[in-house]
Amino acid sequence: MNYKKQSITTDIFISNDKNEFILIKRKNSPYKDHWALPGGYLNYGETVENGAMREAKEETNIDVQLKKLFNVYSKMDRDPRGHTVTIVYLAKGDFKNLKANDDAKDANIFTKNDLSSLNLAFDHEIILNDILKK
Repeated sequence: MNYKKQSITTDIFISNDKNEFILIKRKNSPYKDHWALPGGYLNYGETVENGAMREAKEETNIDVQLKKLFNVYSKMDRDPRGHTVTIVYLAKGDFKNLKANDDAKDANIFTKNDLSSLNLAFDHEIILNDILKK
């Protein structure tokens, strides 16, 4: 039997003690030039935790400490490339090392008040609102 498979990604909410968090501006399609949580596809054989730490470093230049598994988002239409399941982590990291890397065009620090003025990728507005409500 031939089964269709979902892709697995991880997204990382990197915050500090000042209620600030990091978003990256996407360099590539889909959602080119939109802001997004750092994250991406897992490599085959990679744990979700290692994938989250790798993606955070690749896109923001920050070594993160994962603090908590936040939630899983799996709605069929959340990514135009196909059915993608994302596992979201809350993390801490040293913001002074922030620099856009890899497929991030830019990286910046934001607060909850900035969200309404940003063009966000995928379902990241939903994810961010869920995180910031807690």
